[in-house]
Amino acid sequence: MSARVSEAFVLQTWPFKEGDLIVSFLTRDHGKLRGVARRARRPKSGFGSGLERLSHIRMSYFQRENRELVSIDSCDLLHSQFAVLNDFASACALDFFAEVSEQLLPAAEPNEKYFRLITTVLEHLKDRGNPWRAVTYFSVWAVKLAGLLPELHACLGCGLWLEADRAYFTRHRAGLYCRDCRHALDLRGAWELAPESRVIAEEILHTPIAQLPDRHWSQSTAADMRRFLAQQLESQIERKLITFPVLEAA
Repeated sequence: MSARVSEAFVLQTWPFKEGDLIVSFLTRDHGKLRGVARRARRPKSGFGSGLERLSHIRMSYFQRENRELVSIDSCDLLHSQFAVLNDFASACALDFFAEVSEQLLPAAEPNEKYFRLITTVLEHLKDRGNPWRAVTYFSVWAVKLAGLLPELHACLGCGLWLEADRAYFTRHRAGLYCRDCRHALDLRGAWELAPESRVIAEEILHTPIAQLPDRHWSQSTAADMRRFLAQQLESQIERKLITFPVLEAA
């Protein structure tokens, strides 16, 4: 049995037995893990608010050989997300970050870039208070880091360079299509992805979130891009994201 201390974010918890919790958490050094926090649901638990959603913590735990669940000993709270909960859209963004991370990340595979992504968007959400910039940035990079981001400037059907042309996407197809291929392939119910949203995605891929060009960010900004990216994620995890429609309605 080895003892470890890891910087981590809490992703999700589930009640277990009479007073325990199963905790899913993303560590900087060992990836996503699950463990049992004994007596965490009892009134005098030493865990306090450290196991709240996306709490940034220092987790102490023990890992036994051939055991899927680690034994969580304690956690020290480094940063909570309590400050953003007074804004409903920001609270929904937290739910979205947590659900995507829980569903997308494989177990016990270190992913330093993804850990830094979570750190970056949470800091931006706390400092700047704009959930739509944070959610769009997170969505682009989560899909990119998972290897799921298709070419945004070429038609998957014929290879046409889209540039400022209209592009279309549909569920269960990975890429974008030009107008001619949309009709030729009978892509009924396809959504349009505006050139402006594709430009924003390129800016995100090449610019830190704090240095993105100034623009007014609202729910409608790059909403079509977020829908496109959510569909790429849903195809990968083979289920609908519960938090995405709630977030977009916020």
